Amino acid sequence: METIDYNGHKLHRWSCGPSTYLARPELGARLMNWHLRMSDGSFRDVIHWPENADFDKFPKVRGGNPILFPFSARTFHNGKIGYWKDQHGTVRPMPQHGFSREGHFELAEISDTGFTAVLQPTEIDQEAYPFDYRFSVRYEFEEVAFRVYLKLENFGDQPILWSAGHHFYFTLPWHEGLSRDDYRFQIPAKKCFSHAPDGSLVPIKPFDKEGSFGDPENSDRIFSRLTGDTAIFGPKGGEEDVGVRILNDCDSYSTWNAFVIWTEAADSPFYCVEPWMGPPNSPEHGKGLHAVEAGGSSSFGVEVALL
Repeated sequence: METIDYNGHKLHRWSCGPSTYLARPELGARLMNWHLRMSDGSFRDVIHWPENADFDKFPKVRGGNPILFPFSARTFHNGKIGYWKDQHGTVRPMPQHGFSREGHFELAEISDTGFTAVLQPTEIDQEAYPFDYRFSVRYEFEEVAFRVYLKLENFGDQPILWSAGHHFYFTLPWHEGLSRDDYRFQIPAKKCFSHAPDGSLVPIKPFDKEGSFGDPENSDRIFSRLTGDTAIFGPKGGEEDVGVRILNDCDSYSTWNAFVIWTEAADSPFYCVEPWMGPPNSPEHGKGLHAVEAGGSSSFGVEVALL
């Protein structure tokens, strides 16, 4: 691991065999980029980071892996966006994707194989989520894979609700001369949803568990009621696949975990494959909503690997 200066910003870089990982743990616990040196000397970006990224608007950059906590995507209360109701009936504000992607983290541990960072909630964060807790993000880097664990520790005397997730921006396409039409995904799910303007989940029937990234209708799809733990995607020929696996040895593993696929525009150089603890708006519909008991802790683990 080495610390580097990038236009006045302190970043951390890990080299693990052919892989290089770049992160900014202190702001959003953000993994920024993962790229590989290929056997012919060229480089392949796996996790996308834009070359012209505006570091003054770092949390909004379309790249890396923004951490979504305490809830993924939009939350609603009685159709009103930006609110959630806790288990005691109190309605509170909640920004889209929570507040950790814009949060400041304290670097608790760093080594040649990864780091652990702890969220430092602000007063505004406490208005949305006024509990006694510790939220940490731990990355473990390897030669052609990494694992990341989200951990919520409850120091209070009442249960805490959460349904966190990841927002991985994968470079796609990653072959010169190919388009999205040349890449497919496989997601082991029984159900697929879209997210309605009032926060409800709208079933999509029928849906493709094996589909093309070139089909614009597949963007912003929520796959759940999982029958397996791994989403696989890559070229239609089957080579160079990427696997995103929800680790089933963590206590938040359930069939209501979800994979979301999304991209911003038809010409965006990325496609997001996002593992979440549950579908969006979980505090209202209860699917994929998890509770951490008083004095307890809970973890959500994910592995991203080249297959």
